[in-house]
Amino acid sequence: MDHLHAYWRMEYIEAPRLPEGTDPFSALPALGDDAAALIIHRSPLSYLMLNRYPYNPGHLLAIPFRAVTDLSELNPTERADLMDEVIFAKEILAAAINPNAFNIGFNLGSAAGGSIAHLHGHIVPRWNGDTNFMPVIGKTRVLPQSLDAMYARLKGTAEQLSAKA
Repeated sequence: MDHLHAYWRMEYIEAPRLPEGTDPFSALPALGDDAAALIIHRSPLSYLMLNRYPYNPGHLLAIPFRAVTDLSELNPTERADLMDEVIFAKEILAAAINPNAFNIGFNLGSAAGGSIAHLHGHIVPRWNGDTNFMPVIGKTRVLPQSLDAMYARLKGTAEQLSAKA
């Protein structure tokens, strides 16, 4: 039998979870601790956070502060702000981890994979050859850097880019 050792994951596995039925995308910004919430940037109407269950290293979420379930529920100002956050997320990832490409999108509704009923966009960095046998055969994703280390890297880049704007 083969073993995959990822000792750093135990801290993540044992981390406290929000109570069942809680909207994490409303609760996390209210914590007052952006590092604990993995929030790397806040704009007036939305924010960016590192995905706790990433498809790839650096997978970010763009989330409006107001809890809605569909893009059509956002007013024009909120739509513009959210799109600016998506673009800023792409700029952060390009500067911090230099991916070859991006997948950017929204899962609208549970049948589309929307597991949390609070609108959020995914900004997933991609690299040539990043899909291999592990997720296909082993049903395992390999993330080469811990969430804490990736958070620090992306937060620092977000602050540098915000300072230049």
